Amino acid sequence: MPRFSVSLSMLFGERPFLERFAACKKAGFNYVEYMFPYDYPPQILREHLQQNNLKQILFNLPAGDWPAGDRGIAADPSRIEEFHQGVDRALEYARVLGVDRINCLVGKRIEGVADKQLWRVLLQNLKYATKKLSCENRMLLVEPVNTYDIPDFFLSTTKDAARLIDEVGAENLKLQCDVYHMQRMEGEITGTIKSNLKSIGHIQIADNPGRHQPGTGEINYRFILNELDQIGYDGFVGLEYAPSADTVSSFEWIKKYGFEL
Repeated sequence: MPRFSVSLSMLFGERPFLERFAACKKAGFNYVEYMFPYDYPPQILREHLQQNNLKQILFNLPAGDWPAGDRGIAADPSRIEEFHQGVDRALEYARVLGVDRINCLVGKRIEGVADKQLWRVLLQNLKYATKKLSCENRMLLVEPVNTYDIPDFFLSTTKDAARLIDEVGAENLKLQCDVYHMQRMEGEITGTIKSNLKSIGHIQIADNPGRHQPGTGEINYRFILNELDQIGYDGFVGLEYAPSADTVSSFEWIKKYGFEL
């Protein structure tokens, strides 16, 4: 039976962010995740977790200036020091929030910079980050993102992510497998998950098209989630989708598919 983690970045958007913790607990969930914690002091976030008896599963490294279009800086040769500082900042939050998984969005290609150079910088930065996180027994995740939603994203397939993990060579570097992105870029979902199972540190889901809840599109999540049990995946499944209506009604698929919160 999958253990669901709710993305507070995308779900319960009807409410101000800090009210989403209580709403999530009221809906029956015990685990949460969200993209970035850095708009709030970590102690405030911890209070909301503790008050609602919630466990936070993960968040992302700082990813640059998001409103300006940054989607990660890990491959940018001009921002290596900024990346290092972001690792330190993320660890400060992880200690307070009790989070042992931190995801890295690698960012987009940079005009005028060759892919080989971007790859070298990315390798160096991930080696730095995994070493820092390993000292505290924390896991770094790396996530392929489809290039339809984010054109020129530098890491877009499971195959490239697997190569990256292999070249970094750190035991605490794992794959964040977002099935929505996988469907858009490569398909062959269950086969790819099976062949990369040992490298997967977290799974996220949304249907396609629309990135709404399971049951609104073409992905057979009843089959996929049951298959995760069959192949022995024991991690979390993050609900990172945009509800097609209100958030609470978007959870109806869970009971319909025979799962529990």
